[in-house]
Amino acid sequence: MVSNNPIPAKGGSLFGGTTVAWEDVYKGQNVMWRVPRNIRYGDNIVVRQDETAVFYRDGKVLAYLEKPDRYALTSLNAGIVGNLISAISGVRQEAEVYYLQRRIFDGKFGSAEPYTFKDPDFGLVNLRVFGDYRWKVGAPDLFINQFVGTFGAVATPDVEARLRDQMVLLVYNSLGKLKDQGMKVTDLATSLMTIEQAVLGFAPSHFGVLGVEVQQIQGLSINLPEEVQQAIDTRSKMSVLGVNYMQYQAGQAMTTAAANPGAAGSMAGAGVGLGAGLGMGYGMTNQMSGQFQGGGTPCPKCSTLIPAGTRFCPSCGTPVGAAAPPSGAPCAKCGTIIPTGAKFCPNCGGPANPPPRTCPKCNTQVTGGGKFCPNCGTAMPT
Repeated sequence: MVSNNPIPAKGGSLFGGTTVAWEDVYKGQNVMWRVPRNIRYGDNIVVRQDETAVFYRDGKVLAYLEKPDRYALTSLNAGIVGNLISAISGVRQEAEVYYLQRRIFDGKFGSAEPYTFKDPDFGLVNLRVFGDYRWKVGAPDLFINQFVGTFGAVATPDVEARLRDQMVLLVYNSLGKLKDQGMKVTDLATSLMTIEQAVLGFAPSHFGVLGVEVQQIQGLSINLPEEVQQAIDTRSKMSVLGVNYMQYQAGQAMTTAAANPGAAGSMAGAGVGLGAGLGMGYGMTNQMSGQFQGGGTPCPKCSTLIPAGTRFCPSCGTPVGAAAPPSGAPCAKCGTIIPTGAKFCPNCGGPANPPPRTCPKCNTQVTGGGKFCPNCGTAMPT
């Protein structure tokens, strides 16, 4: 807020004018104080350590004093007096005086409206940012011209509100530039220090026109929508566990069942037991996937088991064609493939391993279902 300390009574000046000073008891967290009345020729201005007195008139800064001293506005200070005396001889004008503190101030910022971050994986993601920063007045003339002349600030809260909005805008601009350099939503949590340094690097060009120096950025927090944060957490767990999405879901289901007392009996019967944890759940993922899908061949892209006869992977959609035919030997009678281990042909009922036949010409023992003798070429009887 604006300090409201009264102007001291007259006395102590060379011409009986008023002596003006910003009393310490009124400073507090105020960055600036406007002297309640305009300063005239003959007044005295007291400037203490870490203060700047700025002379302002007609919408612009005339001059400022920042060296600690007591200044009498007479011919002893021609640089100031020259701005207080009209070109028309003898006409003396007045000016407003603003005191500024040059110490470092602490501020906080937070976004009222979200920033839309376009991510290659998650699409348009709304982000909100929060954090702390430290700042000081760097150029008193620019500070007063901008905050008093342009923005009409009359109190410290007005200044802080403007700086808070500018800090959020600066963070958003910095995120946009880092995104153009390849940063993704999944990189934000591990790159907060990098983002803080980027914001600090862009600060001089952003705040310099306001006469403000940003000294430090800290405590930066970037909040993601809940559904996006959950998706990122899931992807991170999948990466650590080395599983795909279906395997992860199977492990989650197993962990939930193990934690459910009502399912304890069935889980124990399956050899899992009530105390099964997340690690055990993922350790049995492949077994569960095979039972769930009824066997099959692995997808060439994501390794998910594909049921026999399925032409597309149910996990990633990769076209895989029909499952491979069962392995085995052809039937000696009808040529149908007899699965390995079967004793009879599933088509004609013939034996899987018929006894060898004798060639009628050369007496060679012919095995299998060949129609000609491999030794002399004589047709074998059926």
